[in-house]
Amino acid sequence: MIEYVPILIFLLLAFGISIGAIFFSLIVGQRNAYPEKNSTYECGFEPFDDSRTRFQVKFYLVAILFIIFDLEIIFLFPWALAFNEIGLLGYISMMIFLLVLTIGFIYEWMKGALDWN
Repeated sequence: MIEYVPILIFLLLAFGISIGAIFFSLIVGQRNAYPEKNSTYECGFEPFDDSRTRFQVKFYLVAILFIIFDLEIIFLFPWALAFNEIGLLGYISMMIFLLVLTIGFIYEWMKGALDWN
């Protein structure tokens, strides 16, 4: 159990610093609210529609495609770290993976799934 003492100390220190930062900001921080700060939108223009309207399906499609490609790109990091140990078979399998990924990206691009019009 002695191996876990540094982890316990780290967790207690992190918890103490975070709670201390919250209380310190409550005590020292200024509370000067002004109308612009309390407004719903701080983007520089007045809202033109209700905030509870439905988003277009294209928004969700682009978000899902981003997540899919982002997760597939994450597979490149362990491959790059183990590049010297995996040999020719690992290299060929990753090139096939990247080829399939590229073909899928080109297909989505040609279908117009990435256009935001």
